[in-house]
Amino acid sequence: MSEAHHKAQLDARGLFCPMPILKASSLMETLKTGEQLEVLADDPAAPSDFAAFSKRTGHPLREHTENAGIYRFVLEHK
Repeated sequence: MSEAHHKAQLDARGLFCPMPILKASSLMETLKTGEQLEVLADDPAAPSDFAAFSKRTGHPLREHTENAGIYRFVLEHK
């Protein structure tokens, strides 16, 4: 990820649907165009939830990785 982008972070581990999306949505509202939000989550539904959130809101999902049951998403404010 480029360091030129402001990066907000959300640790949503231990939270289950719909809380990671609700918290991410609130944080996205505080960002400016081009700024990014990094989210960590461990809810098995998170990959499909964040893909749907990105499609619905138009905020591009720039990164999505998984390591040992921890999902990492990077969303960019449109």
